[in-house]
Amino acid sequence: MSGKLFRLRPAVVVAATLLWVGGAAGQQGAPANGEWRRIGGDGGNTRYSPLDQINAGNVKNLKVVWTWKGDNYGSGLEIKNENTPLMVDGVLYFTAGDRRAVVAADPGTGETLWVYRYAEPTDRLVGVRKNNRGVAYWTDGRQAKILTVTPGYELIALDAKTGHPDVAFGNKGIVDLTEQVEKDANFNPSIGHLMNTSPPLVFGNVALIPTALENARNPKSMKFPKADLMAFDVRTGKKLWSFHTVPRKGEFGEDTWLNGSNIYTGHTGAWAPFTVDEQLGYAYIPVEGATGDQYGGQRPGNNLFSSSIVCLDIKTGKRIWHYQLTHHDIWDYDMPTAPILADITVNGKPIKAVVQLTKQSFAFVFDRTNGQPVWPIEERPVPQSDAPGEKTSPTQPFPTKPAAVDRQGLSESDLIDFTPQIKQMALDAIKGFRLGPMYTPPSVVDPAKGTKGTFTFPGSGGIDWEGGAFDPETGFLYIGSATRPDTAVYALERPKPGQTDIEMIGASSAAPNIQRLPIVKPPWTRITAINLNTGDRRWQIPNGGTPEWVKNHPLLKGVTLPPTGSVGRAPLLMVTKTLLFAGSGYETEPAFRAYDKKTGALIWETQTQPGPPTGVPMTYMHKGKQYVVVAVEGNVQTRTATQLVAFAIPDPPKPPAARPVD
Repeated sequence: MSGKLFRLRPAVVVAATLLWVGGAAGQQGAPANGEWRRIGGDGGNTRYSPLDQINAGNVKNLKVVWTWKGDNYGSGLEIKNENTPLMVDGVLYFTAGDRRAVVAADPGTGETLWVYRYAEPTDRLVGVRKNNRGVAYWTDGRQAKILTVTPGYELIALDAKTGHPDVAFGNKGIVDLTEQVEKDANFNPSIGHLMNTSPPLVFGNVALIPTALENARNPKSMKFPKADLMAFDVRTGKKLWSFHTVPRKGEFGEDTWLNGSNIYTGHTGAWAPFTVDEQLGYAYIPVEGATGDQYGGQRPGNNLFSSSIVCLDIKTGKRIWHYQLTHHDIWDYDMPTAPILADITVNGKPIKAVVQLTKQSFAFVFDRTNGQPVWPIEERPVPQSDAPGEKTSPTQPFPTKPAAVDRQGLSESDLIDFTPQIKQMALDAIKGFRLGPMYTPPSVVDPAKGTKGTFTFPGSGGIDWEGGAFDPETGFLYIGSATRPDTAVYALERPKPGQTDIEMIGASSAAPNIQRLPIVKPPWTRITAINLNTGDRRWQIPNGGTPEWVKNHPLLKGVTLPPTGSVGRAPLLMVTKTLLFAGSGYETEPAFRAYDKKTGALIWETQTQPGPPTGVPMTYMHKGKQYVVVAVEGNVQTRTATQLVAFAIPDPPKPPAARPVD
């Protein structure tokens, strides 16, 4: 294995695939040989491994056995790495730094084996998202490649053994995805960028590219770029097909865009990881909302395929089925997580299911072969907008099972009330905000009237990209969620002259807190276990106890607190034979935990250094030893970069060598 640092010049993108080699345990479970070949563990994004060398009986003995440090990768210090590494054929693969360098490392020691660094032109990187969640792997049994998409939206294929670009693809190993965008997709970098945060979905001879765009709270124009889904041939780099997430003229779904708004409306990207059923050949795509996040007066109608799960034939791009989970989305309720495949039995009937988790804190469950809901989904009346020019959907879909896993809607009874003083402070803090049930629309900020916008739950939090995990042995679905007031204000204002051509944009109205305490009652982060065979909740716990800064808060002196859970983002989950591993979620205390997956009882926890977990954990077997690896946050104050941390049960000490006899 090469140990050189390769400094390589720009080229133009490659098409790629992930051909599943090595078989699957159970229903598309992790490979039986203990590898971790996709960021979700398998094509179904279950984040499950059958490994049990680390189990409920010995997890307390876990120790840090190596760390990989992200110092000196990129143009500055990388503090937050959201990668879930892959482990294939005795090598770990992941990305590092704001240039998204690809790294191969030894899974037993963390030693760097090779690095691919791509120096993208600076003008491609202005305003783009640098965060990334990993790479993809492909093999046909003879060749093996690592696939990555750069921050500037170029697809690169590398030889998995050496890190060299595969010169047989595209232009010397790279395809510029911006050159593959259709002319009517309104691509204009002066208005909005096409970019990427999740690795390609690769299967057979097809590579699908997740696409992200700028936050659409304050879009520069209603004519934002469209984020069509694009698929490429792994062997030639040739574009195979596109799927229009905003239907074009004459296409299915055009009638859900009134006044011809499908012609100019953009966004509707799919930035979360994708999922594939390797037997059916179907890809499951979580599609985000349309331009803009909090106002849609310029795009009347329900707006397919925005805020939908879409099932496509991966070879042809043909739509098999879809389900829109938010009509005319003005809450930033885009699909944030990879769909999860689950083979379940409901009322004695085997069902090949797919679960889409949402920011609303719902788990929508469908028959993945045809899109039929496993349990009824009801269209229920919701509050209507009074913003100028806005026309909201009269109803929204609500699943009857499973129940929501986190808070929905906000009333005065939801405010913290640890003491009468704190309750009064909370009541004072919400003056001027509109409260209401979920789907209460954004409201207009008016300083003269003292109105500050709508304060509702969930905001664009609830269940976010951290997602969940599924255990195919028990049928349990585990979901991490967060009650985050900082994302729960939906406010509108008129733009400044020349700022945009949209009538209203999102305002910068901030959510209040009580001297840093969240304004709503805990728990502030949760883990919920659902039996997917029945749709019923089996247990729910706060993720962690109560942070020390909360316990020691001056306003809470003498107050006995319930377990509040961490404060910040949702926990990051991975499930094994007996354990549920949970990173506390960044923006919170640095903790990594293992729970009994049947009961939710805490078995083990440790502090992570230098900061909290930032990536979904993964596990693998290497040379007879099971490892658990998680990315953790760096520290700005100490100038410490992000790290990968590997845990394992240390080998017993070797007996001392016998002394030679004189």
